[in-house]
Amino acid sequence: MSVTPVDASKRTWLIASGCAGVVGGALTAVPFVSSLQPSEKARAAGAPVEVDISALKPGEKITVEWRGKPVWILKRTTEQLQTLKKTSGEVADPNSERKAYPTPEYARNEVRSIKPDVWVGVGICTHLGCSPSDKFQTGPQPSLPDDWQGGFLCPCHGSTFDFAGRVFKNKPAPDNLEVPPHMYLSDSRLLIGEDTKG
Repeated sequence: MSVTPVDASKRTWLIASGCAGVVGGALTAVPFVSSLQPSEKARAAGAPVEVDISALKPGEKITVEWRGKPVWILKRTTEQLQTLKKTSGEVADPNSERKAYPTPEYARNEVRSIKPDVWVGVGICTHLGCSPSDKFQTGPQPSLPDDWQGGFLCPCHGSTFDFAGRVFKNKPAPDNLEVPPHMYLSDSRLLIGEDTKG
């Protein structure tokens, strides 16, 4: 039995075309395999969000996005915390007992938070889904009562909320601002969208 030697130039073409076929097959497979993975949008829709709050100073608020919603993280001052005692008798649901937007057990208190100075809440009015604006300055202002203690105002229909996101009585918003599930990973890192009980 005799073996016919392969011409060197043919061997080069065979190797090159074989490699091109492997590379082409791999490039075709990558988008297909990638299409089986959840999209960035799908991952963001339900994924917890980790937030560094180490630079947050008393009286400051930052906004992060979780499940397409704005989530506020407010570091309350001592004065802002003291106003919550004054507003408890003026809000519709001081103990967060209503069930439309269930408040996690660890936030069912006067300050509606795990740590008294840091409040985490969804910045969407429970009336028609508008976004309230910050009204941290106290005293008389347009669209606010003369004895305003500070908090949030929904400009669409005039619902007002205190520094714990509790809605005042006789306002269009039926419920307090939502408190999302969250937990502390450390003193300066928050995880929004997941908690130890959930």
